[in-house]
Amino acid sequence: MTAAEDDTVHAYDVAAIREELHTDGITALRGAFSREWVVAMREDIEKAFADATTREGGAVGRGPQRYYVEIHPQQLRGFVDLVSHPWVHATCQEILGPDYLVVELGFDIPFPGARNQPWHRDFPSPPETYRDRRLTSLAFNLTAVDTVPEMGPFEIALGTQWESGLHFAHRMFPPEAEWPHYAERAVAKLPRMGDISARSALTVHRGTANVSQDSRPVLVLGVDAPGAGHDALHDPQVTQDFFDALPDQVRRHLLCRVVDRVEPIVQKHTIEGLVMGAP
Repeated sequence: MTAAEDDTVHAYDVAAIREELHTDGITALRGAFSREWVVAMREDIEKAFADATTREGGAVGRGPQRYYVEIHPQQLRGFVDLVSHPWVHATCQEILGPDYLVVELGFDIPFPGARNQPWHRDFPSPPETYRDRRLTSLAFNLTAVDTVPEMGPFEIALGTQWESGLHFAHRMFPPEAEWPHYAERAVAKLPRMGDISARSALTVHRGTANVSQDSRPVLVLGVDAPGAGHDALHDPQVTQDFFDALPDQVRRHLLCRVVDRVEPIVQKHTIEGLVMGAP
């Protein structure tokens, strides 16, 4: 860790960050980015979504009127701002260690008419988490709108990141008979433009029904500890000139292919249990 990175870590109460992620499974920083920065982020999301819908595997359904799209780092004008933000770095450093790796960039959009998702986690829990109580990955989320209840906010069942889920369908979907257990622990999140959160994607959660007339785009940044293995599900690419222009701190934490020309992403991480939504 460089001296500059060490200063970044100590600029935040990392013990509090660790406590929230270990207790609730989620933590957040309000007002991390300006509203103008978020407006540009939404423009990039909408442009990428329009492109993704023109090709097979570009936009993956995560329930009725709900889609997930992966993008390359250079499709987001604020990519360097995001991954070099001191709070993002401090959180990754504290939870995932000094050699953490950015492995995924994408966005989720629930449009008007999106339904409640079934309770789920984004992938099976590894033994390092359910046995050893060590988080090996984080998902950072940034809303593109000021979220209101009618938009179908994200709900998270606090503290469920440590459940083994060995009896879940595909080790990701708890039985419907257990849904009341998650509903009792659930908190709806209503972030505003500029806020950023970090969570364990193993904390059981769901998107809820969007009964508004507005979409609710959310940017997603996926980060792994070394060996977590989620890079096998993703294929971020950058051109050589883009890679060379990145700050050293960003370059050393970015796991990507350096290519002559970036190619459209055909997504590898589909979650079949979300396609139909909750009954």
